[in-house]
Amino acid sequence: MELRQLEYFVAVAEEANFTRAAARVHISQSGVSAQIRALERELGAELIDRSGGTATLTTAGQAALAQARATLAAAGSVRQSVDDVTGLLRGSLRVGMVTACTVPQLFDALAGFHSRHPGIELSLQEGNSDSLVDKVRTGVLDLALVGVAARAPDGLTSMVVIDERIVAAVPPEHPLVSQKRVTLEQVNEYPIVSLPVGTGVRTVFDRDCGGVGITPSIALEASAPDAVADLAARGVGVAILSASMLGAYRNRLTAVELTDSTTSALLALVWAPNPSAASARLVSMAQRAFGLA
Repeated sequence: MELRQLEYFVAVAEEANFTRAAARVHISQSGVSAQIRALERELGAELIDRSGGTATLTTAGQAALAQARATLAAAGSVRQSVDDVTGLLRGSLRVGMVTACTVPQLFDALAGFHSRHPGIELSLQEGNSDSLVDKVRTGVLDLALVGVAARAPDGLTSMVVIDERIVAAVPPEHPLVSQKRVTLEQVNEYPIVSLPVGTGVRTVFDRDCGGVGITPSIALEASAPDAVADLAARGVGVAILSASMLGAYRNRLTAVELTDSTTSALLALVWAPNPSAASARLVSMAQRAFGLA
């Protein structure tokens, strides 16, 4: 059994496609297929079901995937340990970020890291927070900036960079503006424009509404906070956002306090315990960039 065979197997499992996996590991599709066949022969079990339009894991493949990732991570740790001793930092660092979340401090940290460690290949992937947390847990990502409700995800190390409450954002002429402070029940008398399920702000809103026995009246969903704000500014509905998300829309939207929304919306950098040296260095740079060091 060779490490490259495990690498190709993990690539196919994550991409669910031999062609994309081959592009990811920079060899031909036939080469990937041949190496996985050799791995299956050695293990005595089929790992990939090739009968459908996508490459899916068999039961044996599902059982092997976690161990394959762990083996590759262990091999990477051996290399990292040697690199740390020799002063050489190389390899890759996979960073996740919640969709359309513009955070200059994270970009500053990434730019500084790239400048100091050009041997590390940086990649940045966007997604909703639930998906990014899962990818950090499974080792697909090394660390991610995510939005969560009330507390950081279990089983991961975290650094909270923003802790605030959600607000209702409406145009200045909206009836809610005159009330200054409103309840969730009052807000839900209007169409709601919200981020999708799986984002931190939406989790907070759904949780707090459920806590007072309300089913939110979601009219429209948009994956980017700017899109949610823009729709509300055009009178489509009441935007549910955190105050810091209003950004360039502060002259077109007024934030109205939600008196019975008590759950904090957090923006946090999360990573697995026992991070690689590269991950630890980026976290350290992020701490300084956010003024937390």
